[in-house]
Amino acid sequence: MLFGQSVFQSVLERLKAQDDTVEDDAEASAAHRVAGLGTGFAFDVMEGVSAASQRIGEAYFDNLEHEAAAGPVEKPGPLLPPAPVMPDHLTRTAPQEVAAELAISAVDTPLTLGEKRRAFARANHPDGVALPFRDNATKRMMLANLLIDEALRRLR
Repeated sequence: MLFGQSVFQSVLERLKAQDDTVEDDAEASAAHRVAGLGTGFAFDVMEGVSAASQRIGEAYFDNLEHEAAAGPVEKPGPLLPPAPVMPDHLTRTAPQEVAAELAISAVDTPLTLGEKRRAFARANHPDGVALPFRDNATKRMMLANLLIDEALRRLR
């Protein structure tokens, strides 16, 4: 409380005093002074009331003219994903073709065979391909695992 008034009351008194001085300054000087944001915006104002605020229910209808000129709007149909395409490597399911891709040789170590198994699985695992191609991917993975397991048995 300042001088017997609450803070709110003192702020109101100060704002009233500022409004009175602004009005006195505007009347006394010939130059126009903008006080606050409200007078700086450009819009239709008639006697202090905007024209748009008097036609609240009509604001929607102002935009209908533009929509009617555009013609009827067709609703887009559901977007279907494109049909999956089988990668070329999944068509090769013969044991000779898988063996050629793995390129297992006598110089391979268990470490290099493990790397080949992981690299082949990254490209051919059934979980990583589209549903229609999982059978081919499964065959390829089975053949690759069989060939790598055989090579590991020979090394031991």
